Amino acid sequence: MRRYSAHLGYMFTEHALEDRFAAAAACGFRDVEHPGPYSIAAERIAGLCREHGLNFVQMALPAGDPARGEKGIACLPGREAEFREGVATGLAYAKAVGSRYVHVMSGLTPAGVAFDTVWSTYVSNLRFASAAGADAGIPVLIEPIGAATISGYLVDHPDIALRALDAVGAPNLSLLFDAFHATNAGVDPIAFVRKHHGLISHVHIADHPGRHEPGSGRFDFQSLFRALDAGGYAGSIGLEYVPAGDTAAGLGWRERFG
Repeated sequence: MRRYSAHLGYMFTEHALEDRFAAAAACGFRDVEHPGPYSIAAERIAGLCREHGLNFVQMALPAGDPARGEKGIACLPGREAEFREGVATGLAYAKAVGSRYVHVMSGLTPAGVAFDTVWSTYVSNLRFASAAGADAGIPVLIEPIGAATISGYLVDHPDIALRALDAVGAPNLSLLFDAFHATNAGVDPIAFVRKHHGLISHVHIADHPGRHEPGSGRFDFQSLFRALDAGGYAGSIGLEYVPAGDTAAGLGWRERFG
């Protein structure tokens, strides 16, 4: 049986965040994830996972100031000290909740700054996060997020993520590959998985178009799953989709796709 991870930033939002863990477990999930659970004490999240028999798969390091629309600060020159503090905070939190991975969000490309400066800042910060993650025993992920989802995001294409992996060269740094974002960026996600499966540690899916449940759009999930299986992917598949209605009522697709 294929293993899925309930993304609690998107799923079960009918409930308060703390109650989403129970809702996910009641629907048969054993893996969950959330990009920014910091509003709840790590000890409480860990307790909820123990209580409901859940594994916490991945979370993002602190992503800056949401009131200013920040989507990570790794690429922002002049914010290096803040980034390093966030790495320490995020890794301590991840360790406390038992998160398998942490995700470094690149942030939006700042206006009026030379690209070489932005890129060198990002690579330097990724090296720091990867080294800190290695010390903590927690692998680090980067995720390409397409412009259709976050306009101006530095790592808005899988090829840019590949360039970053190559520039950093850390063995514990790998890809969080989102098939929906790749499709939006004009990339064939199935061909990408076939070619680069060895660099992928976690996967997100949503149907396209619409970003709803599998089966609601035109995406070929069976071919994607076959490509992942052929590449030896053994992780869970994160469900980062927007439920078209009640989350639990929309989960029947799992029986069709396995």
